[in-house]
Amino acid sequence: MDLKISNMDEYNNAYAMAQSNPQEFWAQMATNFQWTKKWDEVQSGTIEQADIKWFDGAQLNITENCLDRHLEKRSDQVALLFEPNDPSEETVKYTYAQLHAAVCKTANMLKELGVKKGDRVCIYMSMVPEQLISVLACARLGAIHSVVFGGFSALALAGRIEDCECKVLITNDAGFRGNKIIPLKEISDEALKMKECRSIEKVLVHKRVGSSVSMQEGRDIWWHDLYAKCSTECEAEVMSSEDPLFILYTSGSTGKPKGILHTTAGYMVWAAYTFANVFQVDEGDTYWCTADIGWITGHTYITYGPLLNGATTTMFEGVPTWPDAGRFWDIVDKHKITHFYTAPTAIRALMGCGNEFVTNKSLTSLKVLGSVGEPINEEAWHWYDEVVGKKKCPIVDTWWQTETGGILISPLAGITKTIPCFATKPLPGVSPVLMNSEGEVIETTEASGNLCIDRPWPGMLRGIWGDMERFKQTYLSAYPGKYFTGDGCKRDQFSNYRITGRVDDVLNISGHRIGTAEVEDAIDQHPDVIEAAVVGFPHDVKGQGIYAYVVTGHDCEDSIKAEIIATVNKMIGPIAKPDKIQIVKGLPKTRSGKIMRRILRKIASHEFDNFGDTSTLLDPSVVDEIKDGVL
Repeated sequence: MDLKISNMDEYNNAYAMAQSNPQEFWAQMATNFQWTKKWDEVQSGTIEQADIKWFDGAQLNITENCLDRHLEKRSDQVALLFEPNDPSEETVKYTYAQLHAAVCKTANMLKELGVKKGDRVCIYMSMVPEQLISVLACARLGAIHSVVFGGFSALALAGRIEDCECKVLITNDAGFRGNKIIPLKEISDEALKMKECRSIEKVLVHKRVGSSVSMQEGRDIWWHDLYAKCSTECEAEVMSSEDPLFILYTSGSTGKPKGILHTTAGYMVWAAYTFANVFQVDEGDTYWCTADIGWITGHTYITYGPLLNGATTTMFEGVPTWPDAGRFWDIVDKHKITHFYTAPTAIRALMGCGNEFVTNKSLTSLKVLGSVGEPINEEAWHWYDEVVGKKKCPIVDTWWQTETGGILISPLAGITKTIPCFATKPLPGVSPVLMNSEGEVIETTEASGNLCIDRPWPGMLRGIWGDMERFKQTYLSAYPGKYFTGDGCKRDQFSNYRITGRVDDVLNISGHRIGTAEVEDAIDQHPDVIEAAVVGFPHDVKGQGIYAYVVTGHDCEDSIKAEIIATVNKMIGPIAKPDKIQIVKGLPKTRSGKIMRRILRKIASHEFDNFGDTSTLLDPSVVDEIKDGVL
């Protein structure tokens, strides 16, 4: 059976088969790939027991499926198209043959540095081809890649390296981002000086900017010095189906980020299957996802999904508004992009810059538009549809998470009827349920509740690195036997799903999840902060902004706000800095000491009508004081 569904009847048949006979359905899907050894059992284990396995007993290497198996027919086809930050700099293209050679050379470099199967390699780079190549090189060796977004601070980088005990760090001298230069090597050096960051043996440094950097003798190696000496042949390590492929850190409702673990075979099948069906990329198409490889979207829908399908994938080094707000659309026209996948934050930001940056471009190559990272608001959806897509391009509004490995609910481009702001239908193999406040499944078709998934799917995370108990508590304990997504959801009378946002203490900032506890912990590091509470509020561009209520020991309000922002930047990175900081005398707490966050959320959103039951507050007058000082 082919991976790709081509009409609604095929979707209905595939969905029914995946529900009634998942073993047979996924066995048929898996025949589209190259296996060293076939599986003994398609799927075993349960969500309740947290012992899920897919294609158990099978052996494979994911890079042979991304690269080697395409060489016979696609050797000269462009696999990777790289658009640099500076529009005057030449585009870089890798054919499948060239990408295969580059991955093998890079894998051989890592071997020279002592990397072997099971070792963890941290990749802290800007969006350059060598970042994607490093990811695949790790997978070729059976090393576990852990990519850290290049906007994170030294402290955040150190914590992630330490948590999974990375052996090698790969970075740039620095990275271009719009009109800024990010000193990645300098930040890496700062991270490696920290006492909790002792596992790194070697640092591989790729020269991108030409910045002057310090190189520690015996530890730091220039990429170009080693790369030139390495062979273009590297046999792929044979991996078992459930061997770890990568660890990717995501924020949670408690302070410490969680190392989400994905394994090899199930993730591979899910990445390939969802890419093929959601985007409907055909021969000759050029696909572009604007995400950073430091996030899950860049893993699944820049790297693995497109290459597993033999597509042409695009990487962009820069930002959508530099040198002006027409940059995205210039790239679309320059490379005849057919499939464009971006975040609502970017759409809203560009919408705010005016239509003239879009309407003076052709954009006739576009076939499909995609949205990812957060629920898209209706105004942005219509602008995307009308101004960018000229009402000719279906919009795939995709819902998924780092933990899910790939898209779970989405229209299939040109097949599913789209509805503004709705993710519409689950993909075959995905079984969503809505739960009420009593922990019961809501049986009515039209409903609102907490979104759970009640059966395993191939791309499902296998745990949190080094903390199985936290995995169970975070995802599997709220509704036994079900995976709890942490999102609220509405379902209409036709069983279309609309995601309404987080229901836990995790914020969605520009499509990236930031835990409130993580930001509060950072703010608390300031010596004059007594206590802090962080909530989300509606933001015109980001979707959600960060609002911090801070109790301080003195009255220097303006200076302390700047210092708090600097502290958060140092502890986490600029992505987590508060948009608004309100200095308050106290926080609304119950008699047991719990902060009543729903009141703070309402005040931050300027919703003053009904705070609900406040009878359990220790000092109700605090609420009026906060309300009077709201920003």
